[in-house]
Amino acid sequence: MKKRLALLLSVAMAFSMFANVAFGADAAKTTQEKFDALKEAGVFSGYPGTTDAKLGQDMTRAEFAKVLVKLFGLKEIHGQYSYKDKNYDAKNWAAPFIEAVTAEGLMQGKDLTKKIFDFNGKITVEEASKTLVTALKLEPVKDAQNKATDWAKGYFEAAVNAGLFSKDANPKANATRAQLVEAAFAADEMSKGPKVTSYKVIDSKTVEFTMSDKEVQKVTLDKALEPNKETEVTFTYKNKEGKEFKITTKVTYTITAAQKIESVTAENLKEVVVKFDGSLDKKSAEKADNYEVKDAKVDSAKLIDKNTVYVLLKEEDSSTMKNQKEIELKVKGVQNEDKSKTFDEKVKFTPMDVKTPEAKEVVGLGTKAFKVVFSEPVKKSGVFTTSNYKVDGKTVSASVKYVYPNIAIVSTDLSVGEHKLTVSNVEDFSGLKIAPVEKTFTIAEDTTAPKVVSAKAKDPMELEIEFNETVKSISKIYHGNSSNTGEVKIKDNIVTVKFEKSKALYLGENTVYIEGATDYSNNKANREVKVNPSLDAERPEVEKVELKNSDHQIILTFNKELDAASATNRDNYFLKDKDGKFFKHDAVNKNDGKILTTPTYKKDKKTVTIDLIKPLDEGDYILEVNGVKDNAYVSNTMLPFSKKITADAKSGPARAWTNYDANQDYIYIQFPKAVKTDGDGDATIKAKYTVFGKSLNDDYETPVLVQPDTIRIDAKRGTLLTTDGEVKNPYSPDVGATLIKDIDGDWFEGGENYKVEVKELGDAKVTWAEKATVKDRNELKVKLTGKLNNVDVSDFKVTTVDGPKVPNSYQQDGNTLTLKFNDSNKLPVDLFGAQLVAVNDNSTDTFGNRIQKFTVDVNGELRPEATSVVVNKATVTGATYEAVVSVNSVVYTDFADTAQFIKFFGVEVDSQKADIVKIEAATDGKAEQKSFKILFNLPTSVKEVKSDTRFRVELQDKGTSVVRDRQGNVIQDFYLPGTYSGK
Repeated sequence: MKKRLALLLSVAMAFSMFANVAFGADAAKTTQEKFDALKEAGVFSGYPGTTDAKLGQDMTRAEFAKVLVKLFGLKEIHGQYSYKDKNYDAKNWAAPFIEAVTAEGLMQGKDLTKKIFDFNGKITVEEASKTLVTALKLEPVKDAQNKATDWAKGYFEAAVNAGLFSKDANPKANATRAQLVEAAFAADEMSKGPKVTSYKVIDSKTVEFTMSDKEVQKVTLDKALEPNKETEVTFTYKNKEGKEFKITTKVTYTITAAQKIESVTAENLKEVVVKFDGSLDKKSAEKADNYEVKDAKVDSAKLIDKNTVYVLLKEEDSSTMKNQKEIELKVKGVQNEDKSKTFDEKVKFTPMDVKTPEAKEVVGLGTKAFKVVFSEPVKKSGVFTTSNYKVDGKTVSASVKYVYPNIAIVSTDLSVGEHKLTVSNVEDFSGLKIAPVEKTFTIAEDTTAPKVVSAKAKDPMELEIEFNETVKSISKIYHGNSSNTGEVKIKDNIVTVKFEKSKALYLGENTVYIEGATDYSNNKANREVKVNPSLDAERPEVEKVELKNSDHQIILTFNKELDAASATNRDNYFLKDKDGKFFKHDAVNKNDGKILTTPTYKKDKKTVTIDLIKPLDEGDYILEVNGVKDNAYVSNTMLPFSKKITADAKSGPARAWTNYDANQDYIYIQFPKAVKTDGDGDATIKAKYTVFGKSLNDDYETPVLVQPDTIRIDAKRGTLLTTDGEVKNPYSPDVGATLIKDIDGDWFEGGENYKVEVKELGDAKVTWAEKATVKDRNELKVKLTGKLNNVDVSDFKVTTVDGPKVPNSYQQDGNTLTLKFNDSNKLPVDLFGAQLVAVNDNSTDTFGNRIQKFTVDVNGELRPEATSVVVNKATVTGATYEAVVSVNSVVYTDFADTAQFIKFFGVEVDSQKADIVKIEAATDGKAEQKSFKILFNLPTSVKEVKSDTRFRVELQDKGTSVVRDRQGNVIQDFYLPGTYSGK
């Protein structure tokens, strides 16, 4: 019992003692590395007489006793000599170690009767197995079958199972130092608890660990593993004996599907290379609409090596990137291979075109043409010039076909054999020209017409056919019967066919007939190919919503072509205020939020434009879209879409004004929002401005920022203004600014381009820009021509039918000034003829300019309210009565026949429904009448009207505009009691 307790203590000591061993052993893999770690910890020593490992040599029993003491942290025993070996005394260096392992029951003498330990004898594999199995408290295997001595069979089998010795080791042989190093190292690992030998990641939060004792434990993680990243994981493991261990190990969740964009590069100005960290879904990766390059249009996208996409921009100059200027790519809708992730992110990159284009490949197309493939996209102007091609040193007489982006097909007669081509004066889109280097190519006789390699149809309306060579022409392509033809486009060896919906491919197998497939040797043949089209199941989605408030337009960009009928159906578009409520606007139905104008659809741009008739007031709105379909063979309908849009100061106009002193003329340009002064949207670049239709010459200085939103351009005195300060050469527009960004990095836009124009130079003083509006009796909003820095509310008053109203406070948002009125002085509902007057000029802008005194009309948008109802007799007999409805504003009707609106009103007499005969109101809005009448007959059950007869009068607001005020605002719905006058 004492020995067992001592052994437990010794193993516990080994945990702390071997912290240092483990530190050095973490990376140990080879036997030599393990020896070095054990030597550093003092467990092993060099072979006697050396410092070397000598791993092939044997080890004595005395040496192994020392290893056990050091390995398990046993206490050396001095002054005790239990064995009778010759020279086993105080002078024997091994005695303290031998006594320690004997006391722990790990080793014993070879001859127990004579008490001989044999310390110079060699330790065998089976002896070492027994000592280590005993020390580690492992159970010997019963009925083990191996080559060990009978007494050792169970120990050797247990040692092999624990990984201490190889199953191929000879148990009766002397143990080599290498074997004992491996065994000691493994024993140290076991003494620290079970280890993870392997693992299997089930999913990002579940891992199965196989332990060194062969048990498997499934672990659910609190935090999901990041793909393809080594992560440290800690969990609690309970072994067969019920003992718990805290296990820390590292795992990697290896997946091949892309999880992130690794890089975006461009080595020329027409191609963007997008590299992902894993594989992609081919269909979504090759959809051109899934990529946006700022200020450019995408032509196509091609997936290479499963993880790299080449994005090609369209040929026009406007879709050419700027060399060495940072630009932004947006990737959206691209899915990884297992579709577990859809990318939607923006990446900035800088195109670097420093290489000249080369003739990368020259291919003979029979004896009548050859094809030149350039190393990058090149301009067609140089490609078309036949003098730029020399074959065998001579300029060829040829015609050239350009296939964007990088192919020239040169038609000319050439002899069979080897030729040398030199191409010159062909340039890429950065202006770098090709070096005229000779390229050898071979012309061979071609007697075979183009053959079909493959055909695929991503939709019944679009077919792509690949041929084995460059195709010159196709006579006709159809399926089923000869009338089912499509529009054919040839690009090198790829032929695309687009069918109208009525002529689309059938669902299932189709035989496609190709008539007159001709190559450049004029070999011609008819071909046919079978194809099974797949259906386009992708729903249309709104990718971008842009409010161009100054142009009173909302432009929606979709991810694919649309069915024109659904795209232009105004019932599919709704606009609400920021709270999701309906509001009044010229282009919006105030009762259900539907757009009243018919949207326009541009197929080539995949855009829908909504005309708002007039700009939205500044603020937030909610745009909703549903019911829009694509133009696929089997239409897909979009899911309901909702997005907040903001009409802000950026949508307003810029303004400009002049000033001067004795030496300089000054022109100030104030943008609707703070501007950038760096990067490609820098507002301080002289070349971006025009004044009076001309670029700025040397008489003008470099523009400077004088306020966050204002640029000043200085000029020599007399350049802009006369001696009296008048503009010398008026021109419309007076000022233009191109490619300016606001502080948030968005371009200022005007119409379809990035140009801001000021039609006419204004006064330096701020004045009104648009009519004042009132939607709340406590607030009036007016848009000004500029921003005020200091506002004195006593400068303003509102003239109304109830007399002047003076604001008590204000709020400013950009160019919009909101004047506020308290409840005791709030504005009347009836604002017909009201005006906002700037009576004083104490308010100033950021430059200290005083506000200009002005008078501007007020557009009231307050709906009148019914305040009371009085019931009178309308006829002497009392058969007909009139309900006189008093209103807090002058109201009228301009409809000759109001009978159609009777259904919107209701009259109850003692809870019984009365029959309404007529609605009467002023007819022209000129008579200042603050009431209208509802004529009705009594219900048949009511025979007489008395003083206590109960009346209820109702208007249900369901779109009627029969009663309105003089500014066109419709009366609010009401449900009021009526008082009988007795008359």
